[in-house]
Amino acid sequence: MIKFADLPETLPVFPLPGALLLPRSRLPLHIFEPRYLQMLEDSLKTPGRLIGMVQPNPGPGSDTRLHSIGCAGRVTQFSETEDGRYLITLTGISRFRVRDEIEGFTPYRRCSVDWAGFDRDMGKCEDDRGFDRDRFMALLGRYFSARDLSADWETLKEADDELLVNSLSMLLDFEPEDKQALLEAPCLSTRRETLVTLIEFALRGGTGEETLQ
Repeated sequence: MIKFADLPETLPVFPLPGALLLPRSRLPLHIFEPRYLQMLEDSLKTPGRLIGMVQPNPGPGSDTRLHSIGCAGRVTQFSETEDGRYLITLTGISRFRVRDEIEGFTPYRRCSVDWAGFDRDMGKCEDDRGFDRDRFMALLGRYFSARDLSADWETLKEADDELLVNSLSMLLDFEPEDKQALLEAPCLSTRRETLVTLIEFALRGGTGEETLQ
């Protein structure tokens, strides 16, 4: 188990639009670009096996900027295909704040990072005491029906608060900026409120006035 004191000051980062990793959650990835194959190889040689997931933050005249907050994941599963690609799983460890990007000789990007302010990420699973699960599941049912999506509803109903909210935040098809808002939510209840707002916004075609909280 990684301890807060063991977190490194620099991280390799994977700027993948729309890919959200949250603490204590798992993100499957398909690695095939040479620079990211090198990143994975280098990461596996370190004690923590950490990779930072960060949303790109393109602005006028630049498509290389990064958002200031990302989440580090530990490589907990990996397998190699016959043609040299990798299927890996990152398990979310902690969010971080990007301080500077490090210039160097690696083909992938690296950043100096600050872990301060994200202590709860390495603690116990969070509870959401204000969570009205029945109303939430009804809303989710309308969303899945509107988008012709299927789900294992029994598994969703039995999942604990954090697993349910975080898994949906990662899996549902929201815009990258919306994913960033879910990442930056300071606690589980705020993330759930943000998730509900996004679902209702999508159901109403972006014109709803009321939000289920």
